Formats: sequence, structure tokens, C-alpha cells
Amino acid sequence: MVFAPQPRDASLAPPAPFAASQAGPVRAQGAAIAFSIATDLDAIESEWRCFETLADATVFQSFDWLSLWHRHVGAPHGVRAAVVLGRDGTGKLLFLVPLAVVPGPVRRLTFLGDGLCDYNAPLLAPDFSARVTATEFRDLWRRMRERLQSMPALRHDVVALTKMPDEIGGQKNPFLRLPVGLNASGAHLTELFGKWEEFYVAKRSSATRRRDRSKLKRLAEHGEVRFADAVDAEDTRRTLAVLIEQKSKAFARMGVTDLFALPGHRDFFFDLATNPRTRQLVHVSRLEVGSTLVAANLGLTFRDTYYHVLASYDDGELSRFGPGAAHLRQLLQRAIEHGLKRFDFTIGDERYKLEWSDTLVTLHDHVAAASLRGWPVVFLSLGFRRLKRLVKQTPFLWQAFSRLRTLAGALRPRRSGEAREQED
Repeated sequence: MVFAPQPRDASLAPPAPFAASQAGPVRAQGAAIAFSIATDLDAIESEWRCFETLADATVFQSFDWLSLWHRHVGAPHGVRAAVVLGRDGTGKLLFLVPLAVVPGPVRRLTFLGDGLCDYNAPLLAPDFSARVTATEFRDLWRRMRERLQSMPALRHDVVALTKMPDEIGGQKNPFLRLPVGLNASGAHLTELFGKWEEFYVAKRSSATRRRDRSKLKRLAEHGEVRFADAVDAEDTRRTLAVLIEQKSKAFARMGVTDLFALPGHRDFFFDLATNPRTRQLVHVSRLEVGSTLVAANLGLTFRDTYYHVLASYDDGELSRFGPGAAHLRQLLQRAIEHGLKRFDFTIGDERYKLEWSDTLVTLHDHVAAASLRGWPVVFLSLGFRRLKRLVKQTPFLWQAFSRLRTLAGALRPRRSGEAREQED
């Protein structure tokens, strides 16, 4: 299991002096690196798509994922893309950093798609680490910020780069050379190997496998159990609609914000799942018992990894027999049979992820003030982030908080109903 060292929380970085002039080339390992900033994603689509075929990156840095996010979520809310492209003296692309400036009283510099990306990171050329040292990258980052602040539309008060993994591909994440603190959550993945039965036996005890068989048998008593991939756009829409309905109910039970009620999010996922250009990227499937869709998922396949992004299950009578767990086993089996090497459960420390995973992905945040206006926000943000991590990583605190949140979520509809009765 891979565990990252626990760095001191030094994420409160002083604001650097920003120049209004264009930044010149930066020397790295004796060679000059020049960079440009693109605000029009369509203008760099071809180069981005070409670069992502060879660069170290995750699926959340793919052009398809981020351009669709910007279309449905970012641009309608005034978010400005700020993609930094760095090149060597021959014009070869060495890195691409998808950034964005979020508007508001305090403007934030974030990664593009920050809220829906489980991993935020740059795309790196395979030889990036051999060509750019830590000191040189810090100088590059300073120049990038100067350039961004020199452009009126991209000026910002706070830098908030969150959910950054330790490594990108086989390379150290250069952004971890900046002052960082630990994110409140980790992410988890498992290495796939052998045939499904071999993997299953290695991961689950005989008692657990017996319990799995017993629950699957109980499910079968209510109808034929079928695992099915969505076969076309209409089938995908139907399955995704049920997934969203089930997931929204789960959010309500937990007392948390419904992801799909946020502006643009529902449209983003429907476009992602049904767009012909993303057909090779997106996998939508379901588990049916008789005529009931008891579990559904949306996953992403990128290179040799399956990313488990959204999953849901029916909360009716059949939920006692673990339809979500049965569906997950089918997804793991499918990934193995398709020759994939990793199954990435993505961000979150849920128990089922810990049971299947063998690798912890430690995530980091860099938060810094970029203007005097940003200082109070950074101060409050850092305190909140530390408290959030303490609660989430302390089992009894997290259990207590989750119960209170669930109780609040249960009371909310009741109070709304009482209010409507009084109005009537």
C-alpha cells in the first residue's frame, strides 16, 4: 500500500508581487521554457487532445471532461478558463495546466472543473520531471501567476488548488513543491490481476464470499438478476435518469446537497454520457432484478484504468440484499475481463472502498492569498479545512457528524410539509 508522507500544513503562502508585464522565458536545465495562456478552449482543442494521448494525466484532465464541464457549469456562471501551455525551445509541449478564475466578491484561481474533478492536476510530458527541477517549477509558477494577474479578466484574490494527488502517472506532482496541506479526504484504488475468481478470492474472505452468494440468491428470489451495459443513447438516458433519481434520494437521506440540483450538473452528466465523442470514455451500466433497476453506475475508462465516478442503488425492499455491492462486483469483473490494470474508486473514504483497495492516494490543497482582499478568506478557509479534515479522519467525530446530518436531512422535508400545511 502506498502512503504519502504527512507534510506540515504550510498552505498559507504570502501573496507574491505581481507584475503587469508579460513573463519572459524561464530557464530549466539549461533550456528556455516559454508559456502562453489560452482562454478559448476550442482554440486549443486539437493540441490538447493530441497531448493527452501521451502526457501523464488522469481522466479528469481530458479535454472531453473539462470542455463539457465548462460548457454546462463553468461558462454559464462566468468562470473564465485560463489554460497554461508550457513549451521548450523547439516548441514541444512540456505541460498543460487547466486553470480557471471563478468570479465573485473574492475571485478565486482554481483548477478548471474543480468541483467535479476528483483529481486536479496538470498534464505533463513524459520527460517533464527530468527537465524541470523543483526550484525551476516554483519559478515557473511565480511567472504564471504574474502573467495571469497582468490580464484584467484573469486577476484573482485567492489561489485555491485542491484535491491534488501525490503523483501524476509515474511523476511527482510538481504542484506539491508549493506549500500544501492535506485534503480532508483521500482516494482509493486497487490493482487488478489474474482472472476474476482469482482476484475475488484474494480480496474477500471465504465468509464474505458466502455472504455475497447468500444475498445474491435472495435477490434472485425476486426475479432474474441481470447485469447490463447501456447499449445506445436512449438506453443510457433511461439508466442515468434512474441513477440520478436514486442518488438524489440518497443525498436527501444523508442531509447533504444534491449534486444534481446544482445548476448545470445534471445537463453535464447527460451530455457526457450520451455525446458520441465520449462513447469510448463513458460506461453506464445497471443491475436489474426482474423489472426493477436496483443499482446503476457511471464510470470512465481512461487508458488502463476504470474510474468509478457515480453509483446508486434502490432503497426499497431489495436494498437489504446488497444490490450495490453485487453491482460493484460485476464492475470489477468486467474491468478485469476487459484487460484493465486498475480500478480507481476515486475520492472518498467509504468503508467499501477500503475493503477492496490496496492503494491510498493522498490528496493535497494549496491555498494562498493573491491580494489583500484574499487574506481574510484564506485565513478562514484554512481553519475550516483543518477542522473538516479532523472530523472526517476521526471515526467517532465523523460518525457523530454523519448522524446529525442525516437527522437534519430527515427533519427538513417534514418541516417543509408542515409549512405547506400551514399555508393551505
